[in-house]
Amino acid sequence: MLYFSVPLGKLVRRVSRLRGGGSALPGLVVEKIDPGFMQRTLSTLPLGVAVVSGTNGKTTTTKMVVELLESQGLKVFTNRTGSNFTRGVAAALLGEVDWRGRLDADVAVLELDEAHAVHFVNKVPPRYSLLLNVLRDQLDRFGEIDKTAELLQHIASKTTGTVVLNREDPRVARIAQSVDGPEVLYFGLDDSLLSTFPNDDDMRTAPGSPVPAAPAREAADVVLRRVGADDADFEYDGATVTTPMLLRGVYNIFNAAAALTLARAISGARGTGTDQAGLLTALSKVAPAFGRGESLVVDGLPLELVLVKNPSGFRLGLKSFPAAGYATMIAINDNYADGRDMSWLWDVEFDTLRDGGVDQLTGSRAYDMALRLQYDDVAIGAVDTEIAPALAAFIRGGQGKPKRIFCTYTAMLAIRRELSKITTVEVVS
Repeated sequence: MLYFSVPLGKLVRRVSRLRGGGSALPGLVVEKIDPGFMQRTLSTLPLGVAVVSGTNGKTTTTKMVVELLESQGLKVFTNRTGSNFTRGVAAALLGEVDWRGRLDADVAVLELDEAHAVHFVNKVPPRYSLLLNVLRDQLDRFGEIDKTAELLQHIASKTTGTVVLNREDPRVARIAQSVDGPEVLYFGLDDSLLSTFPNDDDMRTAPGSPVPAAPAREAADVVLRRVGADDADFEYDGATVTTPMLLRGVYNIFNAAAALTLARAISGARGTGTDQAGLLTALSKVAPAFGRGESLVVDGLPLELVLVKNPSGFRLGLKSFPAAGYATMIAINDNYADGRDMSWLWDVEFDTLRDGGVDQLTGSRAYDMALRLQYDDVAIGAVDTEIAPALAAFIRGGQGKPKRIFCTYTAMLAIRRELSKITTVEVVS
């Protein structure tokens, strides 16, 4: 049956792209005129829908799951733009379906914002869900952290097949207690790596104070045992395997354990077995998602973009990417997509930047960042709230050195736009 909403949505999508408009606008239009579009389209997929949600790591983890499943010969639909609201999914669908609304895919793997995932799963119950973590992020949107945990719990409650949980995050691990029906799988860390990934309670407990009791650690389907400079060890099926990794940052490697767990569950559901060697080969080739440890080349030297949006993410970014030898810039915006409350900057320790200082600060909250760095005795080269001239000055001043920019989400998008004028930047469409 031909639904007029599909050709109309495709027309809006084409016009929007020609005008340089937002990628989610066509999805918003089709949601209004045809509320059943997503459910009708996604219900035809043989292996159903997998939802990836949580505070940190959704985009990179989703990218990994997609590439792992494609290595198994599966056709995967995903919202590649990183627009993780329901209208972003609808817009991505419009780009993939034919004029009759048919989607040529075996499975959908979708990154979804915690709050919007709740609306999505009410319409389209997923067969799989992967819940990564719960951290203090955008408190102006979500309120207290336990509210975020409740959102993820709702996703799990709507999942019909398999729920994959982070064993090391107590708020996520506890979700298993409320799951009735779906299979529960865990991904986890070796004991030696636990201190690298403090949960929210760990970060907010004063030294010597009692730490809230965590649930007993369950056996994990995949465990990250070791992180090297360019490889990692994962344990599953009773054996430990080593694989090279293009991804950088300990948080990305931990997310690889999550992606392996979900990909193994989905590919195993076909009944034809899983090519384990193929999964590892694919994992070794996964490049960072845009802005998530992405490395570009400017003036013949690398320029790395590291997305930061909450205390845990910024801490892990600083730990994963040592400052020595790099020119450093920090770009902090407080637009809606970043979260308006920037008080979380005071929960990050910046002492690792003390030796080399920060060459350039920019973004709408650049002076807030400057004040925070002064309290950690970090020298600052220049402050300019306008991103374009600040970036240009940073590149000029850092000639002859590799560069790294820590940036919030909308600042990252603005920086990528400016960089696209002088170097090759991945096009996300």
